[in-house]
Amino acid sequence: MVLGIPLATYTLVHVLISLIGIAAGLVALRSMAPRITAVFLTFTILTSVTGFFFPNSHITPGIILGIISMVVLAVAVVARYFVAQTRKAEATYFISASIAEYLNLFVLIVQSFQKIPALHALAPHGNEPAFFIGQVLVLVVFVGFARNGWKRTSHAAAARAAASR
Repeated sequence: MVLGIPLATYTLVHVLISLIGIAAGLVALRSMAPRITAVFLTFTILTSVTGFFFPNSHITPGIILGIISMVVLAVAVVARYFVAQTRKAEATYFISASIAEYLNLFVLIVQSFQKIPALHALAPHGNEPAFFIGQVLVLVVFVGFARNGWKRTSHAAAARAAASR
């Protein structure tokens, strides 16, 4: 039981929250649309918060990633909502939000290799080449994705700045 909820139900809710956060993040980092950005940040924060309530007798790598994610998300929220929207604030938001999204994708890959039988068979200990290749591919794709999103938001910020003159 976690917070009075059966562990299986709590895990399912946590996974659904995580998947919504990941999907919203992929859209938010491309569009910077206010509503989807709010969904991304909210569900990504909820992902980390709900992750802290799983029963553990010690600090796990997941808890450490959750702490890092919360710090990065705090920076993203402050840059997005509490600082004047300058190019520097937009850059800070985009970089911190991108790191938070990558951490979510990293955990998704780790959990996939642990929980999906076909993937687990390829990397039962999490240190086999298949696991490493999976993580590197996600990192390469994500870096390209983040780079393109950064270019798009930089151009949009420049256009807004030019229009306001």
